[in-house]
Amino acid sequence: MKSILVTGLDIGSTYTRAVIGECVREFHRPEVKVLGVGRTPTDGVRKDQVTDLEAATDTARRALQEAELMAGMRVDRVYVGVSGEHVDANRSVGVVAVAAREIVSSDVKRVHAVARAVPVIRDRELLHAIPQNYFVDNQGGIKDPVGMSGTRLETELYLVTGCSAVVGNIVRGVERAGYRVQDTVLEPIAASRAVLAEDERELGVAMVDMGGATTGFSVHYEGRIRHLEVLPFGGNAITSDLIRGLSVPFAEARRIKELHGAAHARGLDPDELVELPRTNGSRREVSRGMVEGLVEERLENMFRRINRRLQDVFPQVSMGAGVVITGGVAVTPGILAVAKKSFGAPVRIGVPGEGLSGLMDVVDGPGYATAAGLALHGADYFMDTGGGVSTVASGMVTRMGAWLKEFF
Repeated sequence: MKSILVTGLDIGSTYTRAVIGECVREFHRPEVKVLGVGRTPTDGVRKDQVTDLEAATDTARRALQEAELMAGMRVDRVYVGVSGEHVDANRSVGVVAVAAREIVSSDVKRVHAVARAVPVIRDRELLHAIPQNYFVDNQGGIKDPVGMSGTRLETELYLVTGCSAVVGNIVRGVERAGYRVQDTVLEPIAASRAVLAEDERELGVAMVDMGGATTGFSVHYEGRIRHLEVLPFGGNAITSDLIRGLSVPFAEARRIKELHGAAHARGLDPDELVELPRTNGSRREVSRGMVEGLVEERLENMFRRINRRLQDVFPQVSMGAGVVITGGVAVTPGILAVAKKSFGAPVRIGVPGEGLSGLMDVVDGPGYATAAGLALHGADYFMDTGGGVSTVASGMVTRMGAWLKEFF
């Protein structure tokens, strides 16, 4: 027997996470049984771009080896997340004539090729081509035209591109760590695969993926992605506010954010004192209420900016399922109340769960949404094509023993 393994690697600006799972079929849909998880602080990456290739390589290696150790298996290929301000998305239309009386899959492939055949700037590369709608003889609202009769087939694709240098450096770092990059996936797309339910995608939902350096959001309606964007702010903006507001260095501000960061959450005492680094030997303390005020003010600012963009790109009346917040920042106590007030719509925290099983308690947090979604993306690809996975024979005691010696 062989295990069909899929691996997702999320190289964030703050933490790098890896998820290894076994691909299984469940009710004609792929499911990923989580076997191993790795998490390590990120080095060599700033604002979702590689700044030190050697450090980024070591970060990827440590996260993947930790996941391999938990799973008890080695993998040779991974699906890697991509994000950052360099990402762009535009719509493109393609039209073809249908030769036969019935539209077949080759006609769909041809119209996709026509829609993708647009000039791409030399330093950019295509990441995704996402179908929006199909039109058969000018009749729209068609999700799948195969089998329908007509003489003209038209489609609108959502083309997502990224900077070739940024994507290439991420791929190079992972390959230098000893792994093959099977595919690169925009992180909001991956995260939405793990946290959004099918009915939410149909009703209309905005997913907000709040990372350390950037915030990606995607809008889904009638089962399709309608908008993708990456905004240039994230959890590091909260850290910067704490540095200025409390007059502490970066490392201390990050520690305070992780231990005491909240947005006036219920059940927390605002008069509780938070100890700061000593200055000239004297002890310094501030109230927890002051820390919470700084955190809440920054969160409100970020949500206002996100809400303005949502209103610009998509009518709020079409988002019947409201807003789903995920990513590392989503663990902040009290964030849900701030988001509900800012968006004026139903809001929930998104954690990995859709299409997942196995060690769910290990990935039961919004910070793992992207890594889990990348593994699910790999499972989808395997179910469609039969490739793109690591195949490991069960009972590989000798090989695993040798690897464990190497690891330690």
